[in-house]
Amino acid sequence: MDITLEHPVHARLITTGRELPVPVTLRYTSADPLAVHLDFPAHISLSGEVATWTFARSLLEEGLDAAAGIGSVHIWPCGPLRTVVELHAPEGVAMVWFDPAVLRRFLLRSYTVVEPADESLGAALDQGLTSLLGGV
Repeated sequence: MDITLEHPVHARLITTGRELPVPVTLRYTSADPLAVHLDFPAHISLSGEVATWTFARSLLEEGLDAAAGIGSVHIWPCGPLRTVVELHAPEGVAMVWFDPAVLRRFLLRSYTVVEPADESLGAALDQGLTSLLGGV
């Protein structure tokens, strides 16, 4: 039986000279135990559809205490009251900041679903390959 945590949070999108409030849903599921998901609402997406960013749960853990990430997602603490998540896409870069206490609580709740030592790399690898290859 798969267990999914969903936690709506208020984040701030950092734009040129302004910060805009953005509702984001943090999501973790036992079906994909190595990952966390950030779901952004359709009204802020360039495509007009819900945008989901998926990255390693370990990246979130690392980024709460020090700069972490390579590729399309980078996370780092920015003082005691902010954690910045930087998202790179072909269309550009988005920077969103979160209350680190909220992220830490979400991370701790995810450990009650699947402890870090109990993550099954085999199942996650199978799921990723199936997704990548389109079920071939």
